[in-house]
Amino acid sequence: MSVLAVSITTVALAEIGDKTQLLSLLLASRYRKPLPIITAIFLATLTNHALAAYLGVVIADYLSPEVLTWVLATSFIAMAAWILVPDKFDDDEKVSNRGPFVASFIAFFIAEIGDKTQIATSILGAQYMDALAMVVIGTTIGMLLANVPVVLIGKLSADKLPLALIRKVTACLFVVLAFVAIGW
Repeated sequence: MSVLAVSITTVALAEIGDKTQLLSLLLASRYRKPLPIITAIFLATLTNHALAAYLGVVIADYLSPEVLTWVLATSFIAMAAWILVPDKFDDDEKVSNRGPFVASFIAFFIAEIGDKTQIATSILGAQYMDALAMVVIGTTIGMLLANVPVVLIGKLSADKLPLALIRKVTACLFVVLAFVAIGW
C-alpha cells in the first residue's frame, strides 16, 4: 500500500468519532457557513500535520534504526489501544466569537494538538521520512474525508456510523502498521 493510501486510511478511520469531528459538528451548527469552516479545517490540519510529521522525522533522526523500529511498533500498538477509547467533547468548551473561518481555524488547530491523528501523523512521518509530503497530504485528506461530511450534513452522518466497529477496524490497522514497522 502506498504512503499516501496508508496516511489517508489511517487518519480517516482514526478521526471518526474523534473530538475534532465533534468540533466540526459544533462549528457547523453554530456558524452554518460550511465553506469557511471547511477551509479553516483544511488549513489548520495542513499546518498542524506538517509540523507533526516534521517532528516525527526530527525525533527519528536521533534514534538508531533498531530503536526507531521498536519505537514505531510500540507507538502503533499504543495508538491501537488509544483508538478504542471513545473521545468526548467538553460541553464547556466555547467557540470563539470571531468569524467562522478564524474561530474554526483556531479551534481546530488547538483541538488537534496531542490528538490521536496528530500523533499518528508524527509516527507516519518518522516511518516514511522519505515521503514526508505524501504523509502530510494523506493525513490532511483523511482528516477532510472524516470531517467535511459532518460539516455539510451535520449530525445525521455521525449518528448513522457504527463507531464501535470503526474503532476496532482502525485499531487493527494500527496493529498491522506495527507489524509492518518491524518488518513482519
